[in-house]
Amino acid sequence: MKDFAGKIAFITGGASGAGFGQAQIFSEAGMKVVIADVRDDHLEEAMAYFKEKGAPVHAIKLDVTDREGFAAAADEVERVFGSTPDLLVLTAGVNVFGPAEASTYDDYDWVVGVCFGGVVNGLVTFVPRMIKAGKGGHIAATASWGAFGAGPMTAPYSAAKAAVLNLMESYFVALKPYGIGVSVLCPANIRSRIYETALKNRPEHLKNTGYNVNEETQKFLASIHAHGMDPRVLAVWLKRGIENEQFLIVPYPSAERMIELALERFVYYASPEGMKKWEEKQKQPPTEEELRHMAEREGYDPKAAPPQQVMTSDPGFGKARSDLDWVTESKRAK
Repeated sequence: MKDFAGKIAFITGGASGAGFGQAQIFSEAGMKVVIADVRDDHLEEAMAYFKEKGAPVHAIKLDVTDREGFAAAADEVERVFGSTPDLLVLTAGVNVFGPAEASTYDDYDWVVGVCFGGVVNGLVTFVPRMIKAGKGGHIAATASWGAFGAGPMTAPYSAAKAAVLNLMESYFVALKPYGIGVSVLCPANIRSRIYETALKNRPEHLKNTGYNVNEETQKFLASIHAHGMDPRVLAVWLKRGIENEQFLIVPYPSAERMIELALERFVYYASPEGMKKWEEKQKQPPTEEELRHMAEREGYDPKAAPPQQVMTSDPGFGKARSDLDWVTESKRAK
């Protein structure tokens, strides 16, 4: 897709963070935009912005885990703008941090339900409509740099994002005969308010977490996200990738080398000798190149310490609840 003017975009998580940046950029490209979001306050803020711009933007309150809600949203898009979307962007996501071994069923059901289930629901809802419309178009999902690696403190999130990456590649191949392009966006740190989700968005029936989550831990997480990539900049990377019919969009100048380094572990994992070499490799300090790439992804000066290393006090971020006696003491909140 190279021509956006006059076409329709539907963006989940479109009222804040990465999704709002995408809504801004595609609106400025001349698209009629639908922002779907679960939070009324974010929708109100976003619509105030677009009304001031005089942009053709429509808001829909949507929980991406609600399949009936998705179907109703798809119907509403057609009523409001007269057709199914030309561009579908599945960005809504949540995250929470804690040791993998402390994870509960609720942690998985919530995070995987939104981050992976929300993408599944969007695809199953809209793909048949887009095919029947016969207009071609493009579908993108926002995954994460976490899709490329293990997440010992973000197991549900990293697993969900890896699943999104694989799923979108399947659709990338499957939808070619219909003239529908597919992309997956994999950023690292973004300047967003995803840190609010653990306390403000999590449903009551899924609140049994094994992690230490409170106002202080989320304030600390907010301080990390403050260094992240601006959502508008990220959206420009996405738009350019769509224009270039690029499947994998990793929004950094060193993307190809970063991916190469991130995935090389599998070569070591594949043999007993490789496992020994990998173990020895992990004992070595990061190379200058690795440190530079880390700074590029996380948004800080490579000559300075990462934000998470300069906190003045330990709020217990990324630790398990104090009462989980099977988790080693060093990983539990005090």
